[in-house]
Amino acid sequence: MAKTNPVEFFQQVRAEARKVTWPTRRETLITTAMVFVMVVLASLFFLVADQILSFAIAQILQIGR
Repeated sequence: MAKTNPVEFFQQVRAEARKVTWPTRRETLITTAMVFVMVVLASLFFLVADQILSFAIAQILQIGR
């Protein structure tokens, strides 16, 4: 493996960073909002699923009493 000196390495890193297409502020805000909405929807889904399963298991366990 070829060795690169630190100065050349950082020059290459800066050159690669310039090639990156960074999102606009608007794109970032929209994406962040979408993530929060999906987190809320997922948490509500798992809350409902947990409540249904808890109720079902309680009913099954009561049959044995």
